[in-house]
Amino acid sequence: MSQIEKLLSVKGKPMIHHEGYIYTVEHTTSTKLIFRCQNRDCKARCHTNLSMDVFLSQPTAHGHAPQPDRVPAIQLKNEIKARAVTTDESTSSIIHSALRTYPLSAAGELPKNEALMLLIRRQRTVETVDADGCLPEKLRKTYRDEDFILHEDKNLIIFTTKTNLSILKQNKHWFADETFKVCPDDYYPLFTLHAMMTNAIIPLVYGLLIGKSAQDYNSLFEKVLVQDNFQPESIMTDFETGTIKSVRGNVAKRFT
Repeated sequence: MSQIEKLLSVKGKPMIHHEGYIYTVEHTTSTKLIFRCQNRDCKARCHTNLSMDVFLSQPTAHGHAPQPDRVPAIQLKNEIKARAVTTDESTSSIIHSALRTYPLSAAGELPKNEALMLLIRRQRTVETVDADGCLPEKLRKTYRDEDFILHEDKNLIIFTTKTNLSILKQNKHWFADETFKVCPDDYYPLFTLHAMMTNAIIPLVYGLLIGKSAQDYNSLFEKVLVQDNFQPESIMTDFETGTIKSVRGNVAKRFT
């Protein structure tokens, strides 16, 4: 008889695989685990010891065919989750590496790339704030050990370094951009300030805002411009009304 294979669900709950069937925990006692078929239309059950390596009660009959191709997809998600937590690899690198051993026979169960990217993102954003509601210490420094948080409150978080601000000051022409797709739930746009460096435009300041009104952008510009005697001659931006009003107002102040 084939052995019991231990698995984990996306939520980290124990599952087992046996002869093409996947089981999830239904009940736990002081001496055993009671599993039921993952297919909720099936009444099959089995009992194992607490370490999930021996059957105390053999699986009962299933009302459907086995689905062994689902196992590689679960194993893939388990591997990706583990690497997302324990390594600093990029999202694309984790996915590419994990897919190398994925069997072609289970291609029909392969999760979409977007779903795998979201899985990694969720693993890496579990610890977003400390007990005081602030970003944890490990997110407040760069790999070069520079302070990375310029400002933090419930309405605005600004990420930059002294080095970045120095580069920004040397440039008279700035570029502004924003995106909404990568923001955490509590914030709306991710606003960025860019400048030219060695023939390339690079992001130097990142701001997480709770909205996109002129007041929201004003707050960001005021916090940045107060750091030094910044005197940009121009800031190129998109056509967001709030951004344009804020740029005009804050740049004009520097020359009056």
